[in-house]
This record gives sequence, structure tokens and C-alpha cells, in this order.
Amino acid sequence: MKNMELYIIVGLFLFIIWFISNTIKYYHGEKRKVKNLHRFAKEGEVNAQGYLARHYQKGYMVKKSCQKAAFWYQKAAFLGHEEAKGYLQKFLDNSKDKKKC
Repeated sequence: MKNMELYIIVGLFLFIIWFISNTIKYYHGEKRKVKNLHRFAKEGEVNAQGYLARHYQKGYMVKKSCQKAAFWYQKAAFLGHEEAKGYLQKFLDNSKDKKKC
């Protein structure tokens, strides 16, 4: 019982190290997914273009950019992606009224 505090401190230290390493792995995994989205979108994958546009619109794992979001929505809409057409219309309506994405 005398060393109980020491065991708690060591346990917390190990937990913090584990937590930080898993957070870093998760972050790198998400960045890899966005990189693959870029690759597939450039190759003409319609769903990847729609997902990438939403990432840019929301600023999820990329810097928020209304112009890039509109670009990818437009590319997906031209290839016949129905959801992208709807998102593009909403996006254009919002950008005209509120001057934001």
C-alpha cells in the first residue's frame, strides 16, 4: 500500500503515452484518407469528388476553401452525381445570400 501512489502515477503516465500515440496514428490515418480522396477525385471518381467537396466546405482535415468546394461539387455534378447537384445548388444559394460557404 505504500507504493500505491507510484503505481497510479506510472499507470497514468503509460495511459497518456498510449493515448497520444493512438491520437497521432488516427490523425495520420485521416490525412491519408484525404490524400487518397484527392487522388481518386483527380482520376474522375464521382463519389470521391463529392466527398472531397464536402471536406473543403466543412474544413474537415483540410483548410476550409469555398472555391475548392465549389470546384469539386461542379466536377461531380457535371459527371452526373445527383447529390452533388443538390449540394452545389445549396452551396451557390448560400454563397450568394450570406457570402460564406
